[in-house]
Amino acid sequence: MFCKNGFVKTPPMGWNSYDYYDTTVNEAAVRANAKYMAKHLKPFGYEYVVIDIQWSDPNAGTKRDQYQYIDFSHFTMDEYSRQLPAVNRFPCAKDGAGFRPLADYIHSLGLKFGIHIMRGIPRYAAHTHMKIKGTDVTADQIANPYSISKWNPDMYGVDYRRPGAQEYYNSIFELYSQWGVDFVKVDDICNTNMYPNDPYSAEKEIEMIHRAIAACGRNIVLSLSPGPAVIEKAWHLSKYANMWRITDDFWDDWRLLKNMFERCEVWQSHVAQGCFPDCDMLPVGWLGKGFENERYTNLTRDEQITMMTLWCIFRSPLMIGAELTRLDDWTLALLTNPEVLHLTACGRGARQIERSDYHAVWSSKDDDGNLYTALFNLSEEARPVCVSLKELGIDTAVNVRDLWKHEDLGSCASVITANIPAHGAVLYKCSL
Repeated sequence: MFCKNGFVKTPPMGWNSYDYYDTTVNEAAVRANAKYMAKHLKPFGYEYVVIDIQWSDPNAGTKRDQYQYIDFSHFTMDEYSRQLPAVNRFPCAKDGAGFRPLADYIHSLGLKFGIHIMRGIPRYAAHTHMKIKGTDVTADQIANPYSISKWNPDMYGVDYRRPGAQEYYNSIFELYSQWGVDFVKVDDICNTNMYPNDPYSAEKEIEMIHRAIAACGRNIVLSLSPGPAVIEKAWHLSKYANMWRITDDFWDDWRLLKNMFERCEVWQSHVAQGCFPDCDMLPVGWLGKGFENERYTNLTRDEQITMMTLWCIFRSPLMIGAELTRLDDWTLALLTNPEVLHLTACGRGARQIERSDYHAVWSSKDDDGNLYTALFNLSEEARPVCVSLKELGIDTAVNVRDLWKHEDLGSCASVITANIPAHGAVLYKCSL
């Protein structure tokens, strides 16, 4: 399941609280979504339950009409500048238990537990000169007040050159290991967009976090956000992280989905065992409650099929953004098609063969040498999309199977053609 370097071998699959709850998620909601996942999604490979941003703020979401993130909040912390779950939202954390009881519950369901953090150290810890565990250093001495987030007021970056910097990151991942954390999403780190002339300015913090995970004694998936990731740093991302965002926040908007074809083209050659460019969460089902914009996804069914097809053939991580307990039958079927999900785990060498403003064609193989092709209609009206077997590297007739419809379509000797609705897709398996 994990590579020798501790990286997870296949793209992580699971649920993240952000798209529905924003900053307001609580223990009851996490337990309910975990229970649903264990029953309905775990058999298909979904296993990570991830609590997103500001779980340590007892007041998160209470001023949503004014702020997404409350200014000058000082969170719940221990004496060593480490954030702790807010007990009013996560009762499991009482008496200093942290997330351990909640992680134990999720593990008891056969699932894995994850959390979100912002890079750096809480500003409040720096302002009040709180301790760093195992050192004589205080938070202000490792904080870099000139390294901040453009969109979140909570943290200062950590200056890797200062004594105590690595010890701080070691101490927080030591705590996460004690809690039983299996996945950490680190934000404001993949692209520090406060600094457009230096979007990878947190490079050394990525390295410190990587070392802290290696030292903590537990396999923890490292996910980096937000994007777009810097393609020139692909080598560095592959060396130090399991997954990294290739886009800013992805939402239920066709324009964002169409743009993902360009992003996936840029990153297609950097997908490898243990290292996965991340297309972001799947905004399906019910979304937006914590944003005061609760809605059913704006993506049409055809657009959702396009999204799942691209994410799976590209081998992006699959993190569901919906409130799971409200999934309808159609959406559940979309997320759990085993023939399509097979590519997420077993696909190899995916590449975009061609793309225009009106269509795109991708191909891939699996571990058994079977060939797959995905045809996408990016235009505003139904139209045929085709690809020749020669373009797919095949010089003989193949049997074609429609993986979304679970139908065998017969033999093809030269050109595969599909009539596809606007913004839709087909995914075919081509067997000799």
